[in-house]
Amino acid sequence: MAIPNSSFDEIVSTTLNRYSDSMADNIMNHNPLLKRLKAKGNTADVTGGAKITEQLMYAENGTKKWYSGLEVLDVTESDVLTSADFDWKQLNTNVVISGLDEAKNSGDKHTMHNLLKSRIRVAEITMQNEVAAALFYSNTENSGKSIGGLQHLVADLPTSGTVGSIDSSAQTWWRNQFYDFSTLVITPSSTTITAAMNNIAIATMRGTDKPDLYVGDQTYFTYYLESLQDKQRFLSSEDASAGFRGLKHWDGADVFYDSNCPASHMYALNTNYLFFRSHKDRKFRQLDRKSSINQDGTVIPLYWMGNMTVSNRSLQGLILA
Repeated sequence: MAIPNSSFDEIVSTTLNRYSDSMADNIMNHNPLLKRLKAKGNTADVTGGAKITEQLMYAENGTKKWYSGLEVLDVTESDVLTSADFDWKQLNTNVVISGLDEAKNSGDKHTMHNLLKSRIRVAEITMQNEVAAALFYSNTENSGKSIGGLQHLVADLPTSGTVGSIDSSAQTWWRNQFYDFSTLVITPSSTTITAAMNNIAIATMRGTDKPDLYVGDQTYFTYYLESLQDKQRFLSSEDASAGFRGLKHWDGADVFYDSNCPASHMYALNTNYLFFRSHKDRKFRQLDRKSSINQDGTVIPLYWMGNMTVSNRSLQGLILA
């Protein structure tokens, strides 16, 4: 069991308190999708509850009526709202300091601070990469304990499956749009990708609502890049300064490549209706350090708890083969 060290405790507390908020911020800015959701305010914390709930409007008010004079109006109550419920998912990474390292560096607070900071940085990068991959998960990875990402929310086969406790096979309004090269007997290429994107863009437009972000795998992104050639346009300086390089679509949406995107997939996303929800007390936060009962070491646990959610699937689209 690790021997208590008040000086070490002070260094741990000071270092983690300085690093905690920046860790959450760095993870949110690590991925173009998360960065977009954060910019739109769609990463608001959740205070608790048995599940994460998103309120949905699934029908228009049925009392609308053109009338004349004293004609009787329809005052029937309209059932137009429902909710989608998403399970909590949990992620943990631990910063471990052995008693040997603690003792060797105990005489120099600066050295101990740098040692701890470097290990926290490794933990942060680990969580960044794990969350970035999970954004595309299908809700089945790690025995269903991982995030239900885009393969779940914007499904390859939207006519079946349950998302947010709503059965897509029974509720047609709760299905995303899709364009399947295979079904249409069209070969994906740089000469056909634009037509596919045009079709999915139109399918997901509702008035001023339209996709604002396309995310593709290497193949589909390259097809789109090749289709532009001499008219290639890069993103704004803000996105470029954040380390992301991408293109523009004719409807104004940004087009990105993501190495985590499933093969032969391109998502057309309306991020107004996508959310990355975190529990307010476990948003990439550390809890009190723990001492091992059978090893000479200290464990500093870092936690995240939440899920990715959606409030309108019909305005999300997918191109696949």
